Formats: sequence, structure tokens, C-alpha cells
Amino acid sequence: MTNPYETLGVAKNASADEIKKAYRKLARQYHPDKNQGDKEAEERFKEIQNAYDLLSDAEKREQYDRFGSTNGRGPAGPGGGGFNWSAAEGVDLGDLFGGIFGGRFGGGARQTPAQRGNDVEVQVNLSFEDALSGAEVKIPVTLEVACHTCHGSGARPGTAPKVCPQCAGRGVVAESQGFFALSQPCPRCRGNGTIIEEPCSTCRGAGRERRTKRYTVKIPAGAKNGTRIRLKGKGEAGWNGGPAGDLYVVTAVEPSKTFTRRGDDLLVDVHVPFTDAALGTTAKVPTPSGGQVSVKIPAGSEDGKLLRVRGKGAPHLKGSGHGDLIARVKIEVPKKLSKKERELLEQLKEAGA
Repeated sequence: MTNPYETLGVAKNASADEIKKAYRKLARQYHPDKNQGDKEAEERFKEIQNAYDLLSDAEKREQYDRFGSTNGRGPAGPGGGGFNWSAAEGVDLGDLFGGIFGGRFGGGARQTPAQRGNDVEVQVNLSFEDALSGAEVKIPVTLEVACHTCHGSGARPGTAPKVCPQCAGRGVVAESQGFFALSQPCPRCRGNGTIIEEPCSTCRGAGRERRTKRYTVKIPAGAKNGTRIRLKGKGEAGWNGGPAGDLYVVTAVEPSKTFTRRGDDLLVDVHVPFTDAALGTTAKVPTPSGGQVSVKIPAGSEDGKLLRVRGKGAPHLKGSGHGDLIARVKIEVPKKLSKKERELLEQLKEAGA
């Protein structure tokens, strides 16, 4: 018997939440609806389902931990083969092995568990200005949703799925293994317990179809490159009555020709003649809103000096207020000098010497 803990990739002391989380992740990955025609994925899905059916039941999990593991009662114990038969007196083998293979050993309909739909992620392109000020954008999203004709049942309108005649709705069939019989997922209904005799003409029995929906999304002011906006329940439809997944809108912001973003601060270069940098001056600096602000350049400023203007940067994405506008001094040195300019610089040089 496959170790259910190894199948789900969890530790033996894993909590119920950890087991459920591991199961959901693997079930979404190997679900037959997503891997049609892939026999290996189908078998893997059965193993995952069986392992979760056992470990999600506290009583069955305890029985497995006591009698199914190599803890001194396994291969070294009486009977061998990883199970202590003498210690199992009074144990309901039907209950023990039925839990491993999903569903009841003797009878009773099997209820296919509901599964949450997949999350979907789409990218929206924004200009630098729209990202700072906020915007409303309309985005098309192609999703796998419940079929609009059969409303997700997979059956032709006016009909309904029927109980599988091979497993009588249990979702499992018994297979003789010598001393006792083990249950395995029914090959006809794939463990669902029902079959569709008259498939829906739109989805051909899948109960799902791909459709393009359009959503209007509000981009908050101050959005950055990679900001994720969650639209709860707007992802793909769930399985077997499960809830829909979420839609995540991820922003891709075009770079600005003027500003460089550093968190919520905006860096802008201010070009200053070397004479003004030496003597000191006041410069006009552009702001992201389209205006200008005056910045005092102290005498003796060096190239690369940073001057901070409080509250003139990008809006804080969470909370109120803005970042800062940072002016970076870029000293300009003339490549050509007039005769008069050269004479003055020579005099300055001699005075400094």
C-alpha cells in the first residue's frame, strides 16, 4: 500500500490544515479535467484522492498509524507485509481499507468532494502617470466557467447524470486480492458515482466551457510595477459545486522619461551650470503632477548631491500621504569656452593657487 503521507508530501505529524492544503494543490494539478487522456495523471489523481480520504478521517488515520506503519508492528511483527494481523483483532478491515481507496468498502454512495476553482492572473499595462494618479481599466479575461447550457451538470438540458450501473453510485468497485477484496475507483465513472448518458451539446459532457469575460478594474493611485489586485470569486469555476477561484490583476507600469521611482520616492535630475553650483542658485524642478517646484541649490554643491522635497513623490499605496521628490544635481561643464571665459577661469585658477 502506498504511504498516504508520502503521496501528499506531508510529514506524519502534519495538521489537518496542512493535509488539506497539500491535497488541494495536488488535486488541482492532476485532476482528470485538466489532464484529459493522460493515464499517468489519472492514476496519480486516484492515489492523491485515496490518500486524502484516509488522512482526512481522524479514526481511519489513527488506525493506519497504528497498524499500517513500520513501528514495530510492521514487517518485523507477526504476519509480515507491514501489518500485524494478530494485533488487528476487532479491526473492521472494510472500514480500514475502504478509507484508503475512497468511499465505503461495503456500500453507500460516494460523494465526490467539492474543489475550489483555479486562480487566474492577467497583466494590465499602465502609463507612469496613470499608475501614480490611479485609473479604471477594462480587461478581457478568458476563463473556464460553468457551461451556460447545462449550468455545469454536463448533461443535456432536460436530463441529469445517472447513477453509475457498474459501481451502483459508490464510485468504487471491489477487486479480489486473495484473502480479502480491495476497492478501487470505478473505471466507468472515474470514481464520480454518476455517468452522463446524454451529454450537453455545448460542453460535450464536461460541464465547463471557456468564455471571455470583461471586468472593470479600479487601479489605486500609487500602483507600482507588479502591484497585484485581487477580485475574489472572479477566477475559474470550481468542481462539484466548489467555489470559484480568484482573479489577480498585475500591473505593468511603463517607465518615465523624467522620473525614476524608488519605492514611493521619485528621483529627478536637475542640470546646473558649474558656476551656479559653485555660487549657489535656485532651480525649477518638475513634479509628477505636471507642475514645478523651486529647489535651492547650496553654494559648493557637488555633482550627484541629493536635495529632498517632502511630500511631492508618489502616493502611498497603503495609507495616506505621498513619498518625497528627490532632486539630483547634475553639474554641467561647457565643452567650449569663449576667449573671455577662458581668461576669467585662468584668473580664478591663479587666485585659487
